[in-house]
Amino acid sequence: MTFEHITVDSPEPAPGTVLLSGIPGSGKSTVAAALAARFARAAHIEVDGLQALIVSGCHWPSPDGDPEADRQILLRARNACLLAESFTAAGFLPVLDDVVVRRSHLDYYRAQAKTGPLYPVFLAPGPEKAWERNNARDKRLTTNWAFLDEAMRTELSDEGVWIDNAHLTVEETVDAVLAATGLTPRR
Repeated sequence: MTFEHITVDSPEPAPGTVLLSGIPGSGKSTVAAALAARFARAAHIEVDGLQALIVSGCHWPSPDGDPEADRQILLRARNACLLAESFTAAGFLPVLDDVVVRRSHLDYYRAQAKTGPLYPVFLAPGPEKAWERNNARDKRLTTNWAFLDEAMRTELSDEGVWIDNAHLTVEETVDAVLAATGLTPRR
């Protein structure tokens, strides 16, 4: 088989990129995967997974104000957007999930996402529900990131779409994301 006549890019690119955010335990990864599954062509990009690609010198975000960790937050956002643009051009809707709680971080995503609109969606079940969910899952965190909820609400309350998914199922949350963004799944 030869690849000479195969084109990676699609004549019909995806309609943009969904950025699903919220504090740890808000349901980002679960909802992002379920949202992507609703489309005929979509990709779930776990931004934590991009951070995990760093084999040596990785600095995970911490509440300690580590400048190198902050730099790597932007590095992983840049890499997520590069990957999202590749999927968009190939006709796959990218659904990114990342903890975005600062306006400067969201602005960075907007500057890096150059193909189609960026749809920021914030899952906001509240810090107590997020911590409860965190403690009920396999990927348990030892740090309680509840303080990020207040930071996110303070800095980004006027941005994107906000969904209180404290009492919603995953499917109901996906329905809310679709209704709020106007994206229509194609099969």
